[in-house]
Amino acid sequence: MGHFERMLEVVAERRAEFEEKRHVPSDVIAEFKQAGIYRAGVPQRFGGDALPPAEFLRLVERVSKVDGSAGWVASFGSSAIYLAALPLDTQAEVYADGPDVAFAGGLFPVQPAEAVDGGYRISGRWKFASGCKGADLLGVGIKAGEDKAGRPLTAVLRPDQVEIAENWEVIGLRGTGSHDLVVDGAVVPRDWTFVRGGQPTVDEPLYRYPAVPYASQVLAVVGLGVARAALDHAIDQGGRSGYTGAPRPAERATYRIAVGRAEAQLRSARAFFYEITEEVWTTVEAGDAAAPEQASLLRLASTHLAKTSFEVVRAAYQLAGIAAITDGSPMQRYLRDASVVPQHAFLQEGMYDGAGAVLTGVQPFPGYL
Repeated sequence: MGHFERMLEVVAERRAEFEEKRHVPSDVIAEFKQAGIYRAGVPQRFGGDALPPAEFLRLVERVSKVDGSAGWVASFGSSAIYLAALPLDTQAEVYADGPDVAFAGGLFPVQPAEAVDGGYRISGRWKFASGCKGADLLGVGIKAGEDKAGRPLTAVLRPDQVEIAENWEVIGLRGTGSHDLVVDGAVVPRDWTFVRGGQPTVDEPLYRYPAVPYASQVLAVVGLGVARAALDHAIDQGGRSGYTGAPRPAERATYRIAVGRAEAQLRSARAFFYEITEEVWTTVEAGDAAAPEQASLLRLASTHLAKTSFEVVRAAYQLAGIAAITDGSPMQRYLRDASVVPQHAFLQEGMYDGAGAVLTGVQPFPGYL
């Protein structure tokens, strides 16, 4: 058995524990590292795999099919692409002990920072730092030395410089540990700050792929994995007798129609998602920059996948009938987890507006591209 398959078994065995503890424990993060999750976004020059996006997205999809929270935490193996904007000497320090480095960030709300000799003194509180309890490095957003586009800096800190305020009490994706980060006067050298999505210092194809659209993709694909699991469960349950002794669900045309429609919806959204991913990768692998229209389609495909995945899970939940409401049913978890994905700022309905603006030649809202 390979490291990745073993990791999937561990996730399946312990997913209830993630939900109860509200985070993925460090020993499971170690399994993620063994499986190559955290070296996936690391430059090859520092010993990483720098995987093509579609390859990494399929890994996250597989993890998410087993457990959405684990998939969400694994998805941040891609965040090493942000670190590629750090100075090369800083990256060499980051990966001095190897490429398996887990980075988590709570970038918002962006906080002011005091300029000091060679760096910044930082204090404040930041939200939604998914995976922070198992991270080797933590990032926070600061207002200091913004670039010409007005984008804030991200400061990189060690875990001992940060307090984790455990307040992740939510309806779904409970195991992601997306707590607040609190910093009180830590000093971060200027060379340990970067602009998220800023110009990378590493010249490899992965770092020409649009960084912020990729960040939306790795989250959207979590919904896809959860939806696949939910629909598979509905299909499997369709052949089983219910409590009342009525005909099996699959013997009803309404059940079969709903399953067929959901299957088509999910596969169609998935196909668009991976098609544009491969197209953009071909562009950047050839040495060219992705066009704004391509970056927009990545965002559109991600938003549409998150929305469609939730719709498929809701359909599967309804098909499952009264059994779906019990605590022992996986449908309950699928519904809760899938409901969170399209709530993320990267994946909300407004992204359709941004995509429509680009398609029709109108200026999209600030920050879309």
